[in-house]
Amino acid sequence: MTTVEIIFLGVYFTVLCVLAVYGSHRYRMAYLYYRHKFKLPTPKGVLPALPRVTIQLPIFNEMYVVERLVDSVCRIDYPRELLEIQVLDDSTDETCGIARACVERHRNKGLNIVYIHRTNRQGFKAGALEHGLKVASGEFVAVFDADFVPSPDFLQRTVPFFSDAKVGMVQVRWGHLNREFSILTQAQSIFLDGHFIIEHTARNRSGCFFNFNGTAGIWRRSTIEDAGGWQHDTLTEDLDLSYRAQLKGWQFIFLPEVISPAEVPVDMNAFKSQQHRWAKGSIQTAKKLLPTILKSDLPFVVKREAFFHLTNNMAYLLMVLLSVLMPLSMVVRFHHGLYGTLFLDLPFFVTATASVCVFYVATQREQGVSGWARLKYLPFLMSLGIGLAINNAKAVLEALLNQQSGFARTPKTGSEGKSIKRIQKSYLGAKTLMPLLELLFAAYFTGALWFAIDARIYTSVPFIILFQAGFLYVGLSSLLRGRLKPTAASAAALKPPEEQARRVA
Repeated sequence: MTTVEIIFLGVYFTVLCVLAVYGSHRYRMAYLYYRHKFKLPTPKGVLPALPRVTIQLPIFNEMYVVERLVDSVCRIDYPRELLEIQVLDDSTDETCGIARACVERHRNKGLNIVYIHRTNRQGFKAGALEHGLKVASGEFVAVFDADFVPSPDFLQRTVPFFSDAKVGMVQVRWGHLNREFSILTQAQSIFLDGHFIIEHTARNRSGCFFNFNGTAGIWRRSTIEDAGGWQHDTLTEDLDLSYRAQLKGWQFIFLPEVISPAEVPVDMNAFKSQQHRWAKGSIQTAKKLLPTILKSDLPFVVKREAFFHLTNNMAYLLMVLLSVLMPLSMVVRFHHGLYGTLFLDLPFFVTATASVCVFYVATQREQGVSGWARLKYLPFLMSLGIGLAINNAKAVLEALLNQQSGFARTPKTGSEGKSIKRIQKSYLGAKTLMPLLELLFAAYFTGALWFAIDARIYTSVPFIILFQAGFLYVGLSSLLRGRLKPTAASAAALKPPEEQARRVA
Protein backbone atom coordinates (compact mmCIF):
# COMPACT_ATOMS: atom_id res chain seq x y z
CA MET A 1 0.00 0.00 0.00
CA THR A 2 1.42 3.37 -1.00
CA THR A 3 1.92 6.36 1.26
CA VAL A 4 -0.88 8.21 -0.54
CA GLU A 5 -3.30 5.34 0.13
CA ILE A 6 -2.29 5.22 3.80
CA ILE A 7 -2.87 8.95 4.14
CA PHE A 8 -6.17 8.58 2.31
CA LEU A 9 -7.40 5.91 4.76
CA GLY A 10 -6.12 7.98 7.67
CA VAL A 11 -8.21 10.95 6.55
CA TYR A 12 -11.18 8.67 6.00
CA PHE A 13 -11.08 7.20 9.50
CA THR A 14 -10.48 10.65 11.03
CA VAL A 15 -13.64 11.93 9.36
CA LEU A 16 -15.53 8.89 10.65
CA CYS A 17 -14.19 9.46 14.15
CA VAL A 18 -15.25 13.13 14.30
CA LEU A 19 -18.69 12.30 12.93
CA ALA A 20 -18.98 9.56 15.55
CA VAL A 21 -18.23 12.12 18.28
CA TYR A 22 -21.01 14.42 17.05
CA GLY A 23 -23.31 11.41 16.66
CA SER A 24 -22.61 10.19 20.18
CA HIS A 25 -23.64 13.60 21.49
CA ARG A 26 -27.22 12.57 20.77
CA TYR A 27 -26.84 9.84 23.38
CA ARG A 28 -25.89 12.51 25.90
CA MET A 29 -28.93 14.55 24.98
CA ALA A 30 -31.19 11.54 25.49
CA TYR A 31 -29.47 10.77 28.80
CA LEU A 32 -29.90 14.32 30.08
CA TYR A 33 -33.51 14.33 28.98
CA TYR A 34 -34.43 11.20 30.93
CA ARG A 35 -32.36 12.31 33.91
CA HIS A 36 -34.21 15.64 34.17
CA LYS A 37 -37.51 14.66 32.59
CA PHE A 38 -39.53 15.12 35.77
CA LYS A 39 -37.87 18.36 36.85
CA LEU A 40 -40.91 20.36 35.82
CA PRO A 41 -40.58 24.15 35.73
CA THR A 42 -42.97 26.07 37.97
CA PRO A 43 -43.37 29.80 38.61
CA LYS A 44 -41.29 30.96 41.58
CA GLY A 45 -44.03 33.15 42.94
CA VAL A 46 -47.01 35.30 42.01
CA LEU A 47 -46.83 38.51 40.03
CA PRO A 48 -48.20 41.43 42.05
CA ALA A 49 -50.12 42.56 38.96
CA LEU A 50 -50.42 41.47 35.37
CA PRO A 51 -47.82 43.29 33.25
CA ARG A 52 -48.35 45.04 29.96
CA VAL A 53 -47.47 42.79 27.00
CA THR A 54 -46.66 43.60 23.39
CA ILE A 55 -47.04 40.85 20.78
CA GLN A 56 -44.93 41.39 17.68
CA LEU A 57 -45.86 39.71 14.37
CA PRO A 58 -43.00 40.14 11.85
CA ILE A 59 -44.20 39.32 8.33
CA PHE A 60 -42.88 39.58 4.79
CA ASN A 61 -45.03 38.59 1.79
CA GLU A 62 -47.31 36.25 3.75
CA MET A 63 -50.62 36.75 1.92
CA TYR A 64 -51.76 33.16 2.55
CA VAL A 65 -51.30 33.05 6.32
CA VAL A 66 -51.28 36.60 7.69
CA GLU A 67 -55.02 36.73 8.33
CA ARG A 68 -54.96 33.39 10.15
CA LEU A 69 -52.05 34.64 12.28
CA VAL A 70 -53.64 37.96 13.25
CA ASP A 71 -57.02 36.37 14.00
CA SER A 72 -55.45 33.75 16.28
CA VAL A 73 -53.33 36.30 18.14
CA CYS A 74 -56.37 38.51 18.67
CA ARG A 75 -58.07 35.54 20.38
CA ILE A 76 -55.36 35.36 23.06
CA ASP A 77 -56.98 35.67 26.48
CA TYR A 78 -55.45 38.69 28.24
CA PRO A 79 -56.87 41.99 29.55
CA ARG A 80 -57.27 44.22 26.54
CA GLU A 81 -56.01 47.27 28.38
CA LEU A 82 -52.71 45.45 28.99
CA LEU A 83 -52.22 44.00 25.50
CA GLU A 84 -50.69 45.61 22.44
CA ILE A 85 -50.32 43.84 19.07
CA GLN A 86 -47.86 45.03 16.44
CA VAL A 87 -48.11 43.78 12.87
CA LEU A 88 -44.59 44.46 11.57
CA ASP A 89 -45.03 44.23 7.83
CA ASP A 90 -42.10 44.52 5.41
CA SER A 91 -44.13 43.10 2.54
CA THR A 92 -43.94 44.17 -1.08
CA ASP A 93 -47.01 42.34 -2.40
CA GLU A 94 -50.74 41.90 -1.71
CA THR A 95 -49.98 41.04 1.91
CA CYS A 96 -50.02 44.76 2.72
CA GLY A 97 -53.68 45.16 1.78
CA ILE A 98 -54.76 41.98 3.57
CA ALA A 99 -52.84 42.86 6.73
CA ARG A 100 -54.10 46.46 6.84
CA ALA A 101 -57.71 45.35 6.45
CA CYS A 102 -57.33 42.67 9.11
CA VAL A 103 -55.73 45.11 11.56
CA GLU A 104 -58.47 47.66 10.94
CA ARG A 105 -61.18 45.05 11.50
CA HIS A 106 -59.78 44.07 14.89
CA ARG A 107 -59.08 47.67 15.89
CA ASN A 108 -62.75 48.43 15.28
CA LYS A 109 -63.55 45.67 17.78
CA GLY A 110 -61.60 47.53 20.45
CA LEU A 111 -58.22 45.80 20.33
CA ASN A 112 -55.01 47.78 20.64
CA ILE A 113 -53.47 46.59 17.38
CA VAL A 114 -51.23 48.63 15.08
CA TYR A 115 -49.92 48.14 11.57
CA ILE A 116 -46.29 49.17 11.03
CA HIS A 117 -44.92 49.01 7.50
CA ARG A 118 -41.26 49.43 6.55
CA THR A 119 -40.09 50.00 3.01
CA ASN A 120 -36.38 49.18 3.30
CA ARG A 121 -36.18 45.80 5.14
CA GLN A 122 -32.95 46.91 6.81
CA GLY A 123 -31.84 44.13 9.14
CA PHE A 124 -34.62 41.89 7.82
CA LYS A 125 -36.55 40.22 10.67
CA ALA A 126 -34.18 41.45 13.37
CA GLY A 127 -34.52 44.97 12.00
CA ALA A 128 -38.32 44.75 12.01
CA LEU A 129 -38.38 43.54 15.62
CA GLU A 130 -35.97 46.26 16.73
CA HIS A 131 -37.98 48.89 14.85
CA GLY A 132 -41.20 47.79 16.53
CA LEU A 133 -39.56 47.63 19.94
CA LYS A 134 -38.76 51.34 19.78
CA VAL A 135 -42.47 52.22 19.91
CA ALA A 136 -43.73 49.19 21.87
CA SER A 137 -45.44 49.86 25.18
CA GLY A 138 -45.11 46.40 26.71
CA GLU A 139 -42.86 45.39 29.58
CA PHE A 140 -42.80 41.94 27.98
CA VAL A 141 -42.62 41.12 24.28
CA ALA A 142 -43.94 37.95 22.61
CA VAL A 143 -43.06 37.06 19.00
CA PHE A 144 -44.95 34.90 16.49
CA ASP A 145 -43.95 34.18 12.91
CA ALA A 146 -46.53 34.32 10.14
CA ASP A 147 -47.33 30.60 10.01
CA PHE A 148 -48.11 30.19 13.72
CA VAL A 149 -51.49 29.77 15.39
CA PRO A 150 -50.98 30.43 19.12
CA SER A 151 -53.51 29.10 21.58
CA PRO A 152 -55.71 31.56 23.53
CA ASP A 153 -54.02 30.65 26.84
CA PHE A 154 -50.47 31.39 25.66
CA LEU A 155 -49.94 34.43 27.89
CA GLN A 156 -51.75 32.87 30.85
CA ARG A 157 -49.29 29.96 30.79
CA THR A 158 -46.07 31.90 30.15
CA VAL A 159 -46.32 35.27 31.91
CA PRO A 160 -46.43 33.80 35.48
CA PHE A 161 -42.83 32.55 35.10
CA PHE A 162 -41.62 36.14 35.03
CA SER A 163 -42.41 36.39 38.74
CA ASP A 164 -38.77 35.34 39.03
CA ALA A 165 -36.76 38.48 38.27
CA LYS A 166 -33.95 36.37 36.81
CA VAL A 167 -36.11 34.88 34.06
CA GLY A 168 -35.57 36.68 30.76
CA MET A 169 -37.39 34.48 28.22
CA VAL A 170 -39.98 31.70 28.09
CA GLN A 171 -40.15 29.45 25.00
CA VAL A 172 -42.97 27.03 24.18
CA ARG A 173 -42.88 23.99 21.89
CA TRP A 174 -43.77 24.12 18.22
CA GLY A 175 -46.62 21.98 16.96
CA HIS A 176 -47.19 21.05 13.31
CA LEU A 177 -50.35 21.99 11.45
CA ASN A 178 -49.50 19.91 8.38
CA ARG A 179 -47.55 16.96 9.77
CA GLU A 180 -49.69 14.51 7.76
CA PHE A 181 -49.31 16.31 4.42
CA SER A 182 -46.43 14.19 3.05
CA ILE A 183 -43.48 12.05 4.05
CA LEU A 184 -41.34 15.21 3.90
CA THR A 185 -43.53 17.06 6.40
CA GLN A 186 -43.62 13.95 8.59
CA ALA A 187 -39.82 13.87 8.64
CA GLN A 188 -39.53 17.59 9.39
CA SER A 189 -42.01 17.24 12.24
CA ILE A 190 -39.97 14.42 13.77
CA PHE A 191 -36.75 16.42 13.38
CA LEU A 192 -38.33 19.42 15.13
CA ASP A 193 -39.87 17.25 17.85
CA GLY A 194 -36.43 15.87 18.61
CA HIS A 195 -35.02 19.38 18.85
CA PHE A 196 -37.75 20.63 21.15
CA ILE A 197 -38.75 17.61 23.24
CA ILE A 198 -35.31 16.10 23.79
CA GLU A 199 -32.69 18.80 23.18
CA HIS A 200 -34.47 21.85 24.61
CA THR A 201 -35.67 19.96 27.68
CA ALA A 202 -32.25 18.39 28.25
CA ARG A 203 -30.35 21.65 27.91
CA ASN A 204 -32.76 23.79 29.89
CA ARG A 205 -33.27 21.45 32.84
CA SER A 206 -29.59 20.48 33.11
CA GLY A 207 -28.57 24.12 33.48
CA CYS A 208 -27.09 24.55 29.99
CA PHE A 209 -27.83 27.28 27.49
CA PHE A 210 -30.69 26.80 25.03
CA ASN A 211 -32.14 29.20 22.52
CA PHE A 212 -35.24 31.16 21.71
CA ASN A 213 -36.46 29.79 18.38
CA GLY A 214 -37.43 33.10 16.81
CA THR A 215 -41.14 32.61 17.48
CA ALA A 216 -43.61 31.21 20.03
CA GLY A 217 -41.76 32.75 22.94
CA ILE A 218 -41.96 35.78 25.19
CA TRP A 219 -39.13 38.03 26.37
CA ARG A 220 -38.65 40.39 29.26
CA ARG A 221 -38.00 43.63 27.41
CA SER A 222 -35.16 44.63 29.72
CA THR A 223 -33.43 41.34 28.89
CA ILE A 224 -33.34 42.20 25.19
CA GLU A 225 -31.96 45.63 25.97
CA ASP A 226 -29.40 44.35 28.48
CA ALA A 227 -28.10 41.78 25.97
CA GLY A 228 -27.53 44.42 23.29
CA GLY A 229 -30.82 44.26 21.42
CA TRP A 230 -31.70 42.55 18.17
CA GLN A 231 -28.66 42.37 15.90
CA HIS A 232 -28.59 41.34 12.25
CA ASP A 233 -24.97 40.35 11.65
CA THR A 234 -26.04 36.68 11.63
CA LEU A 235 -28.95 34.91 9.92
CA THR A 236 -30.10 33.47 13.26
CA GLU A 237 -30.81 36.60 15.26
CA ASP A 238 -32.77 34.50 17.76
CA LEU A 239 -29.84 32.17 18.55
CA ASP A 240 -27.46 35.11 18.74
CA LEU A 241 -29.61 37.11 21.19
CA SER A 242 -30.32 33.99 23.27
CA TYR A 243 -26.64 33.31 23.93
CA ARG A 244 -25.83 36.96 24.56
CA ALA A 245 -28.64 37.16 27.12
CA GLN A 246 -27.61 33.98 28.93
CA LEU A 247 -24.00 35.16 29.00
CA LYS A 248 -25.35 38.17 30.90
CA GLY A 249 -26.82 35.81 33.51
CA TRP A 250 -30.46 35.74 32.42
CA GLN A 251 -32.33 32.47 32.86
CA PHE A 252 -34.59 30.90 30.23
CA ILE A 253 -37.57 28.58 30.68
CA PHE A 254 -38.81 25.96 28.23
CA LEU A 255 -42.39 24.69 28.45
CA PRO A 256 -42.78 21.53 26.33
CA GLU A 257 -46.35 21.02 27.49
CA VAL A 258 -47.43 24.34 25.94
CA ILE A 259 -47.70 23.88 22.17
CA SER A 260 -47.99 26.54 19.50
CA PRO A 261 -48.88 24.97 16.12
CA ALA A 262 -47.18 26.08 12.91
CA GLU A 263 -46.69 25.05 9.31
CA VAL A 264 -43.62 23.16 8.08
CA PRO A 265 -42.48 23.61 4.44
CA VAL A 266 -44.24 21.38 1.91
CA ASP A 267 -41.73 22.07 -0.86
CA MET A 268 -38.22 20.60 -0.85
CA ASN A 269 -36.63 23.82 -2.08
CA ALA A 270 -38.35 25.80 0.67
CA PHE A 271 -37.15 23.25 3.24
CA LYS A 272 -33.59 23.46 1.91
CA SER A 273 -33.70 27.26 2.00
CA GLN A 274 -34.80 27.13 5.64
CA GLN A 275 -32.08 24.60 6.53
CA HIS A 276 -29.47 26.69 4.70
CA ARG A 277 -30.38 29.75 6.75
CA TRP A 278 -30.34 27.87 10.05
CA ALA A 279 -27.04 26.11 9.29
CA LYS A 280 -25.30 29.27 8.12
CA GLY A 281 -26.65 31.34 10.99
CA SER A 282 -25.54 28.86 13.64
CA ILE A 283 -21.95 28.89 12.37
CA GLN A 284 -22.02 32.69 12.16
CA THR A 285 -23.18 32.77 15.79
CA ALA A 286 -20.48 30.27 16.77
CA LYS A 287 -17.80 32.47 15.20
CA LYS A 288 -19.24 35.52 16.92
CA LEU A 289 -19.85 34.19 20.44
CA LEU A 290 -18.03 30.89 20.99
CA PRO A 291 -14.66 32.51 21.81
CA THR A 292 -16.36 34.60 24.51
CA ILE A 293 -18.18 31.56 25.87
CA LEU A 294 -15.03 29.45 26.05
CA LYS A 295 -13.07 32.24 27.77
CA SER A 296 -15.82 32.89 30.32
CA ASP A 297 -16.02 31.46 33.84
CA LEU A 298 -19.06 29.34 32.95
CA PRO A 299 -18.99 25.69 34.13
CA PHE A 300 -17.27 23.26 31.78
CA VAL A 301 -20.49 21.35 31.08
CA VAL A 302 -22.14 24.57 29.89
CA LYS A 303 -19.20 25.40 27.63
CA ARG A 304 -19.12 21.88 26.25
CA GLU A 305 -22.81 21.88 25.41
CA ALA A 306 -22.57 25.35 23.84
CA PHE A 307 -19.72 24.10 21.65
CA PHE A 308 -21.69 21.09 20.39
CA HIS A 309 -24.86 23.14 19.96
CA LEU A 310 -23.27 25.96 17.96
CA THR A 311 -20.88 23.84 15.86
CA ASN A 312 -23.16 20.88 15.18
CA ASN A 313 -23.69 21.88 11.55
CA MET A 314 -19.97 21.50 10.89
CA ALA A 315 -20.77 17.80 10.63
CA TYR A 316 -22.36 18.46 7.23
CA LEU A 317 -18.99 19.42 5.78
CA LEU A 318 -17.58 16.15 7.06
CA MET A 319 -20.59 14.29 5.72
CA VAL A 320 -19.89 15.56 2.20
CA LEU A 321 -16.23 14.60 2.56
CA LEU A 322 -17.27 11.17 3.80
CA SER A 323 -19.60 10.82 0.81
CA VAL A 324 -16.63 11.29 -1.50
CA LEU A 325 -14.23 9.08 0.48
CA MET A 326 -16.39 6.10 1.44
CA PRO A 327 -16.73 4.43 -1.99
CA LEU A 328 -13.07 5.16 -2.77
CA SER A 329 -11.90 3.62 0.51
CA MET A 330 -13.85 0.49 -0.32
CA VAL A 331 -12.13 0.21 -3.70
CA VAL A 332 -8.66 0.91 -2.26
CA ARG A 333 -8.96 -1.74 0.41
CA PHE A 334 -10.50 -4.31 -1.92
CA HIS A 335 -7.63 -4.05 -4.42
CA HIS A 336 -5.13 -4.60 -1.62
CA GLY A 337 -7.00 -7.55 -0.16
CA LEU A 338 -7.95 -5.47 2.87
CA TYR A 339 -11.69 -5.29 2.32
CA GLY A 340 -12.18 -7.31 5.49
CA THR A 341 -11.11 -4.17 7.36
CA LEU A 342 -14.46 -2.69 6.39
CA PHE A 343 -15.56 -4.16 9.70
CA LEU A 344 -13.47 -1.40 11.27
CA ASP A 345 -16.01 1.06 9.84
CA LEU A 346 -18.86 -0.49 11.74
CA PRO A 347 -18.15 0.98 15.21
CA PHE A 348 -18.01 4.47 13.72
CA PHE A 349 -21.08 4.06 11.53
CA VAL A 350 -23.04 2.45 14.35
CA THR A 351 -22.10 5.28 16.72
CA ALA A 352 -23.38 7.82 14.20
CA THR A 353 -26.41 6.03 12.75
CA ALA A 354 -27.59 4.15 15.85
CA SER A 355 -27.56 7.42 17.77
CA VAL A 356 -30.04 8.84 15.25
CA CYS A 357 -32.29 5.84 15.79
CA VAL A 358 -32.12 6.04 19.59
CA PHE A 359 -32.66 9.80 19.58
CA TYR A 360 -35.75 9.85 17.37
CA VAL A 361 -37.26 6.66 18.78
CA ALA A 362 -37.06 8.36 22.18
CA THR A 363 -38.72 11.43 20.68
CA GLN A 364 -41.60 9.39 19.29
CA ARG A 365 -41.93 7.44 22.52
CA GLU A 366 -42.33 10.63 24.53
CA GLN A 367 -45.24 11.57 22.31
CA GLY A 368 -47.03 8.29 22.91
CA VAL A 369 -46.15 6.76 19.53
CA SER A 370 -45.71 3.02 19.92
CA GLY A 371 -44.53 -0.07 18.05
CA TRP A 372 -43.87 0.06 14.33
CA ALA A 373 -44.96 3.69 14.12
CA ARG A 374 -41.79 4.69 16.01
CA LEU A 375 -39.51 2.93 13.53
CA LYS A 376 -41.08 3.25 10.09
CA TYR A 377 -39.70 6.71 9.34
CA LEU A 378 -36.16 6.12 10.67
CA PRO A 379 -34.53 5.01 7.39
CA PHE A 380 -36.06 8.01 5.64
CA LEU A 381 -34.91 10.36 8.41
CA MET A 382 -31.33 9.15 8.06
CA SER A 383 -31.42 9.35 4.26
CA LEU A 384 -32.95 12.82 4.31
CA GLY A 385 -30.27 14.04 6.71
CA ILE A 386 -27.59 12.70 4.37
CA GLY A 387 -29.30 14.15 1.30
CA LEU A 388 -29.28 17.63 2.88
CA ALA A 389 -25.52 17.45 3.44
CA ILE A 390 -24.49 19.30 0.26
CA ASN A 391 -27.04 22.09 0.79
CA ASN A 392 -26.07 22.60 4.43
CA ALA A 393 -22.33 22.18 3.84
CA LYS A 394 -22.55 25.05 1.36
CA ALA A 395 -24.18 27.15 4.09
CA VAL A 396 -21.42 26.28 6.55
CA LEU A 397 -18.72 27.17 4.02
CA GLU A 398 -20.40 30.52 3.33
CA ALA A 399 -20.37 31.27 7.05
CA LEU A 400 -16.73 30.23 7.48
CA LEU A 401 -15.69 32.35 4.49
CA ASN A 402 -17.71 35.36 5.70
CA GLN A 403 -19.88 35.33 2.58
CA GLN A 404 -22.88 37.49 3.35
CA SER A 405 -26.40 36.76 2.13
CA GLY A 406 -29.89 38.12 2.71
CA PHE A 407 -32.49 36.65 5.03
CA ALA A 408 -34.41 34.21 2.81
CA ARG A 409 -37.87 33.75 4.27
CA THR A 410 -39.39 30.29 4.33
CA PRO A 411 -42.38 30.27 1.94
CA LYS A 412 -45.73 29.53 3.61
CA THR A 413 -48.66 28.02 1.80
CA GLY A 414 -51.37 27.86 4.45
CA SER A 415 -51.39 24.04 4.42
CA GLU A 416 -53.10 22.19 7.24
CA GLY A 417 -53.49 18.46 7.74
CA LYS A 418 -53.27 16.54 4.47
CA SER A 419 -54.56 19.35 2.27
CA ILE A 420 -52.96 22.49 0.98
CA LYS A 421 -55.13 25.58 0.98
CA ARG A 422 -53.16 28.03 -1.05
CA ILE A 423 -50.20 28.13 -3.33
CA GLN A 424 -48.55 30.54 -5.72
CA LYS A 425 -45.46 29.80 -7.75
CA SER A 426 -43.60 32.85 -6.48
CA TYR A 427 -43.98 31.63 -2.90
CA LEU A 428 -42.24 28.31 -3.54
CA GLY A 429 -38.57 27.89 -2.72
CA ALA A 430 -36.20 28.98 -5.46
CA LYS A 431 -34.62 26.38 -7.72
CA THR A 432 -30.82 26.25 -7.98
CA LEU A 433 -28.19 24.06 -9.63
CA MET A 434 -27.65 22.24 -6.34
CA PRO A 435 -30.00 19.33 -7.27
CA LEU A 436 -27.74 18.42 -10.19
CA LEU A 437 -24.82 17.97 -7.79
CA GLU A 438 -27.02 15.93 -5.47
CA LEU A 439 -28.06 13.67 -8.34
CA LEU A 440 -24.41 13.33 -9.34
CA PHE A 441 -23.68 12.04 -5.83
CA ALA A 442 -26.64 9.66 -6.15
CA ALA A 443 -25.14 8.28 -9.38
CA TYR A 444 -21.77 7.99 -7.66
CA PHE A 445 -23.29 5.85 -4.91
CA THR A 446 -25.19 3.79 -7.47
CA GLY A 447 -21.81 2.80 -8.91
CA ALA A 448 -20.50 2.13 -5.41
CA LEU A 449 -23.51 -0.11 -4.72
CA TRP A 450 -22.86 -2.12 -7.87
CA PHE A 451 -19.19 -2.53 -6.89
CA ALA A 452 -20.03 -3.58 -3.31
CA ILE A 453 -22.47 -6.24 -4.49
CA ASP A 454 -20.13 -7.49 -7.21
CA ALA A 455 -17.23 -7.70 -4.73
CA ARG A 456 -19.49 -9.22 -2.08
CA ILE A 457 -18.72 -6.47 0.42
CA TYR A 458 -22.18 -6.79 1.91
CA THR A 459 -21.40 -4.96 5.17
CA SER A 460 -21.24 -1.69 3.22
CA VAL A 461 -24.44 -2.18 1.23
CA PRO A 462 -26.94 -0.79 3.83
CA PHE A 463 -24.91 2.38 4.32
CA ILE A 464 -24.40 2.90 0.59
CA ILE A 465 -28.15 2.57 0.03
CA LEU A 466 -28.82 5.22 2.71
CA PHE A 467 -26.49 7.67 0.95
CA GLN A 468 -27.79 6.81 -2.52
CA ALA A 469 -31.45 7.15 -1.52
CA GLY A 470 -30.85 10.39 0.36
CA PHE A 471 -29.13 12.23 -2.47
CA LEU A 472 -31.57 10.81 -5.03
CA TYR A 473 -34.66 11.86 -3.08
CA VAL A 474 -33.44 15.36 -2.25
CA GLY A 475 -32.15 15.97 -5.78
CA LEU A 476 -35.27 14.71 -7.56
CA SER A 477 -37.64 16.43 -5.14
CA SER A 478 -35.85 19.72 -5.76
CA LEU A 479 -36.12 19.38 -9.54
CA LEU A 480 -39.54 17.75 -9.83
CA ARG A 481 -41.58 19.51 -7.18
CA GLY A 482 -45.28 18.83 -7.58
CA ARG A 483 -47.76 21.35 -8.81
CA LEU A 484 -50.02 21.97 -5.83
CA LYS A 485 -53.53 22.84 -6.90
CA PRO A 486 -55.39 25.57 -5.03
CA THR A 487 -58.65 24.67 -3.35
CA ALA A 488 -61.71 26.85 -3.23
CA ALA A 489 -60.26 28.55 -0.16
CA SER A 490 -57.29 29.73 -2.17
CA ALA A 491 -59.41 31.36 -4.84
CA ALA A 492 -60.43 34.03 -2.36
CA ALA A 493 -56.84 34.45 -1.23
CA LEU A 494 -55.72 35.11 -4.79
CA LYS A 495 -58.22 37.89 -5.39
CA PRO A 496 -56.98 41.48 -5.63
CA PRO A 497 -56.25 43.10 -2.25
CA GLU A 498 -59.14 45.54 -2.61
CA GLU A 499 -61.63 42.69 -2.92
CA GLN A 500 -59.99 40.85 -0.02
CA ALA A 501 -60.27 43.95 2.08
CA ARG A 502 -64.03 44.08 1.41
CA ARG A 503 -64.27 40.38 2.32
CA VAL A 504 -62.53 40.72 5.69
CA ALA A 505 -64.10 44.01 6.66
